Amino acid sequence: MSQVTNSAKSSTLIDARGPRFGAAITTVVFAAALATNNVWFVVVQAVVFTIGAFKGPQFTPYAFIYKKVVKPLLKGEVPTEEVKPPQFAQKVGLLFAVVAIVGAATGLDLLFSVAVAMALGAAFLNAAFNFCLGCEMYLLLLRARSK
Repeated sequence: MSQVTNSAKSSTLIDARGPRFGAAITTVVFAAALATNNVWFVVVQAVVFTIGAFKGPQFTPYAFIYKKVVKPLLKGEVPTEEVKPPQFAQKVGLLFAVVAIVGAATGLDLLFSVAVAMALGAAFLNAAFNFCLGCEMYLLLLRARSK
């Protein structure tokens, strides 16, 4: 799980539940892509990842749905986290989506399937267990760089 903080020194804090909701939708999208072998599911997901990677996950269509539909139904204190780890995770997801698209475009079905399956696994881990692989990678890279 990425580090959750309420610190005032963080540059941008987001509702930590939002990326998990987005991961649930991403899981469904990648499962559909894998089950149907349809690259268009991955293309749509790549657009979402692009927004999340460059503007931030709080600006994706999934975040909009979360804010308008899901968040009003939730009660209690809002857990927050720094935006950088989930934004990095969006970049990693985008990389896998691009690899899958290249695999589909070049007729390398195995490359498509493996890239989609790996992204599906990562999204499922986040959605089901609140374990964000991309966020953890970000934190490990940050620790390695500070040594």
